[in-house]
Amino acid sequence: MKLSRSVLGLVVVCGISVTRAAPTSAPSISWQSWSDGQFAQAKKENRFVLLDLEAVWCHWCHVMDDTTYADPAVQKLIGEKYMAVRVDQDSRPDIANRYEDYGWPATVVFDSAGHEIVKRRGYLPPGEMASMLQAIIDDPTPGPSVQAEVEVRPAASPALMDSERHELIGRLKSDYDEKNGGWFGEQKYIDPGVIEYCLIHGDGDLRQMAHQTLDANLKLIDTVWGGVDQYSTDRDWDHPHFEKIMSTQADNLRIYAQAYLATGDARYLKAAEQIHGFLMNFLTSPEGAFYVSQDADLHPGEHGADYFKLADADRRKLGVPRVDRHCYARENGWAIRSLCVLYAATDDQNVLDQAIAAANWVIKNRSLGDGGFRHDQTDAAGPYLGDTLAMADAFLAVYEATADRNWLVRAQDCVNFIWAHFGGHGSGGEGLGLATAASSDQSVLRARPEVDENVEAARLANLLFAYSGVSEDRDLAAGVMRYVASPEILAHRGWAVGGILLADREMNSPPLHVTIVGAKSDAGAAELFRTALEAATSYKRVDWFDEAEGKLPNTDVEYPSLPYPAAFLCNGTACSSPMRTSAALAGKLKQIVIPASKR
Repeated sequence: MKLSRSVLGLVVVCGISVTRAAPTSAPSISWQSWSDGQFAQAKKENRFVLLDLEAVWCHWCHVMDDTTYADPAVQKLIGEKYMAVRVDQDSRPDIANRYEDYGWPATVVFDSAGHEIVKRRGYLPPGEMASMLQAIIDDPTPGPSVQAEVEVRPAASPALMDSERHELIGRLKSDYDEKNGGWFGEQKYIDPGVIEYCLIHGDGDLRQMAHQTLDANLKLIDTVWGGVDQYSTDRDWDHPHFEKIMSTQADNLRIYAQAYLATGDARYLKAAEQIHGFLMNFLTSPEGAFYVSQDADLHPGEHGADYFKLADADRRKLGVPRVDRHCYARENGWAIRSLCVLYAATDDQNVLDQAIAAANWVIKNRSLGDGGFRHDQTDAAGPYLGDTLAMADAFLAVYEATADRNWLVRAQDCVNFIWAHFGGHGSGGEGLGLATAASSDQSVLRARPEVDENVEAARLANLLFAYSGVSEDRDLAAGVMRYVASPEILAHRGWAVGGILLADREMNSPPLHVTIVGAKSDAGAAELFRTALEAATSYKRVDWFDEAEGKLPNTDVEYPSLPYPAAFLCNGTACSSPMRTSAALAGKLKQIVIPASKR
């Protein structure tokens, strides 16, 4: 049952934050915001800089506030020799991407010149924290947690070598947990690139892994309110962490909708619709934009397992976990893209309208001009790659869903901005990757590339090239792939290589290409277009050639003028005979996207 937002009491405009203030249990710690100026002050006062990189939805961050930072010994050490800096990682993608392997919470200590001394992952109890702080005072040389950055050598080619491809696929198989589903590790969750690759392009073993993992992950969906928990601990699917953050919602929504298109399994569609219901009822602002997250705990630091066992009414008697009501461009882009996939799976116009409403809100409220986007209403740094990249993905997804060329223009403007500000003819084209932010060379922490963002950038630019025919889009994709395919990236990636395998496959083969010929006012043409959207793969180019609008943006294929609407399947410059019925097109697409041997 869908819940009314008015019942939930979430009528709050974007930008009004519920992020935590400094905890009242630790009044002597004067938390400051991150800036380069903090290091100048630290040098002047002969202090170290302690960075608490937290997430406002994070259970163990709350616990650390209530225990570690409330401890008198810890407070005393920080007050005497440290400058305490707290950053909400959702608000600073550049810093979060840099330390994503250490959180959340992540604790990083610097000297006054900005050199790392210690990096620690997760919750630190009071005694351990006090011992660490004292040890740094006694000996401020970098500890074993600080390693020299690995120099990334760009691959000679954008394409993986056959041996590399074989080795990555081998990792997916060898690191799989056949007993529980999912891949080995303390946490169980959906990796969208891995599931997409295994489900659509993998062999029988990989497809079975995808199905088993999708089935197991259903345990993490809240059957009362919808939405999906971030992950489960204890190497199984039975110990969820209850925070519901946008990246997890968007990834799971997209993958379950795509899995439904590939398999017809109604459980996957139900999962996608449950997540969608949570987004609309808990994470949607009155203006139609999307919020960031819902907290794991009703009361910070108190584990939510008993609360989330309750029915709706019983939960509401106790209250609703806080929602971070920032509206970031990046998170909105993620949601918009996923809603477009759900629209393809359901043909629910309301879903598409929601995606378009959020896109228009971001354009109005987060645009920098020239195709770029801010993260928040105002940003302490940036611009950040993730915001413009996510909105480019979103615009291209809306274009695919609507065939409205204005959205394609917006996607192209975003990619042009990315090319100019985060890599361009330097690092992006030479295989050094796109940086997470357009930071100054004088910044204490200079922005550097993050793998997942570069994988997504390569896939986006390559698909945009298919739609646009703009050679610079392909150049950007090829340059970024040389970073993604570098030996150092491949060696340190572990089993999370699905996105790399997808990007490699897409760079070296054309997308599924369907063109509808006919007037957009023609019901038959609209039905054919609708059928084309249902193709299970995300790597597809769906064009709608209406002669009244003039030539398509990419003119690589010439189409005949017909007295009836028809669909063409094209490969390069060669196309099929015209198909006049949606049944004929659907049958052909099913054979191509998921051959009989894979169904």
